[in-house]
Amino acid sequence: MTDVLHTRFVPSTETDRLAIDTLRFLAADMVQAANSGHPGMPMGAAPMAWTVWSRHLRHDPAAPGWADRDRFVLSAGHGSALLYGLLHIFGYDLPESELRRFRQLGSRTPGHPEYGETPGVECTTGPLGQGLAMAVGMALAERLEHARYPEITDHHTYAIVGDGCLMEGISHEAGSFAGHLGLGRLIVLWDDNAITIDGSVDRSCGDDQQARFAAYGWHTEAVLDGTDVEAVDQAIKRAKADPRPSFIAVRTVIGRGAPGVEGTSKAHGSPLGDELLAETKRLAGWNYPAFTVPAEVRAACATLAAEGAREHTAWQDAFAAFSDAAPERAAEFRRAAARELPAGLDAALRSVVGAVPRATRQSSQACLNAVRPIMPELVGGSADLAGSTGTVFGELVTKDNYSGPAIAFGIREFGMAAFLNGISLHGGFRVFGSTFLVFADYLRPALRLSALMKQPVIYVFTHDSIAVGEDGPTHQPIAHLDSLRVIPGLQVLRPADDAETAEAWRLALERTDGPTALVLSRQAVPQLDRREFADDEPVSIEIVATGSEASLAVAVAERLRTLGYSVRVVPVLDRSQYVPGMAPTTVSIEAGSTAGWSGLVDVAIGIDSFGSSGPGDEVMAHHGFTAEQVVARIQDHLSERS
Repeated sequence: MTDVLHTRFVPSTETDRLAIDTLRFLAADMVQAANSGHPGMPMGAAPMAWTVWSRHLRHDPAAPGWADRDRFVLSAGHGSALLYGLLHIFGYDLPESELRRFRQLGSRTPGHPEYGETPGVECTTGPLGQGLAMAVGMALAERLEHARYPEITDHHTYAIVGDGCLMEGISHEAGSFAGHLGLGRLIVLWDDNAITIDGSVDRSCGDDQQARFAAYGWHTEAVLDGTDVEAVDQAIKRAKADPRPSFIAVRTVIGRGAPGVEGTSKAHGSPLGDELLAETKRLAGWNYPAFTVPAEVRAACATLAAEGAREHTAWQDAFAAFSDAAPERAAEFRRAAARELPAGLDAALRSVVGAVPRATRQSSQACLNAVRPIMPELVGGSADLAGSTGTVFGELVTKDNYSGPAIAFGIREFGMAAFLNGISLHGGFRVFGSTFLVFADYLRPALRLSALMKQPVIYVFTHDSIAVGEDGPTHQPIAHLDSLRVIPGLQVLRPADDAETAEAWRLALERTDGPTALVLSRQAVPQLDRREFADDEPVSIEIVATGSEASLAVAVAERLRTLGYSVRVVPVLDRSQYVPGMAPTTVSIEAGSTAGWSGLVDVAIGIDSFGSSGPGDEVMAHHGFTAEQVVARIQDHLSERS
């Protein structure tokens, strides 16, 4: 072991060939054993992946969470067997037994890479294009961190993308954003195999991808032979020397070496079969049993892993020197990395509570203003709506200055959410992004991955109901609250006033195992008198409401009491926490779909049609959201029951 620790990896054609074939056939063996999976991409892309990992990737398999490691993202997540093979041969905690359990229930080798399930997997990929966008987020996080801690931050982000990743619209958002911010430590390699599931790429796409990325402000390269390790290596070296993000088109052959299927869609998503796999191995001169890693490959990877360990040790020494020279900054780095909240957070949030009516989006802005001085790791912004969503947040991040906390994501909702995932996964930051609630649909796939990866991304959704008013039904969310609440692991909070908005931000920041959606009003709402809700006595009617309808519920209760009913109002910040009381009649009031209240209350007052264009208070009245109209609905229900 001592010899390995002190030797350097010396590339050779034979070692490269053997390692590449190891990766190709580990992938094919995994797919064959599972009788399920995608052998084509790994068999074609193995040379470029080996080049990245053996010549450039700075990592320590014994410490997958090392803060200053290079990041590697397999955006084409269906090629997961390639990534698992890399992790295995480099000595991550992924033994052969797990490769043999590829795509099986409970294994550490799921069908697509899943963050948190497999050591060394940086993010969950498979929904095409999102890996590229998360890599952009990681690259931005590196620049943000370098601006704050240049003494201890110096890494790159690599991604391998496929044709499908580049066809998805999010690739345009990601490419444009990365080019605009000059994220020069991002290097993307395109597995240019010209094949999709249905056939040739040219059936549906004729883009000049290099010209496209050049137009975004990227450095571009082309490697015409994807098996040429030296050519790929040199292209990456030139990319690392360029101050722009880099896009390297690498021409490959899907299913390379498999007679009759290579270069066709047949190689994409089906096992080769025992006979064809055996013939492919014979033609390659591969005479090893299934799942074999030749000793020469293990030795080479052990040497590379030892080099990574030395890099890690050198970084630890640098961090110790940094800590001695700047103990407060080092402590801040450690706290942020551990996602520990600063002292004084509760007091800061309580300070925003006032007596004057205002929109909860304004209450949220006050929370951000209060928290910013004590949480320098909090970064975020909006999809070009900062003034409207209450997310104006200090100095703007630019390609010339990454030290600010505010990120202008542009009108790229889907990209924004994926970038936030990437920043969060990188570590060292807490993140938020904002848009109107109705546009949550644009970013939903990335929000879903936030939940799947258990990332504490905070989504600030404003303009939360038909009270938006004059912008009309195109901008008035109806089913959106319910659509968010059904996502597993997403905390959905709809506060009613300053106090609840401060509480919502506290809950969101305290949470480290999943995302939170803050759903906020455009219109001003009164500050609620908490004494109104202290009654635990038996009542005949219980009214539950969220957000801006809590004040309407109070007005309804007052009218019902004058009619002789005993009433309790229950404002609910998080509907999932609501448990109906023992009242004979329960009523919900929420300016959205009633579907989620069905079976939970006796009377669900909401809106199950699209809204209308007009002043917000008039639109609310038109759709039944006045105290008089709600009281009448409740009385009608009571009459029907009597």
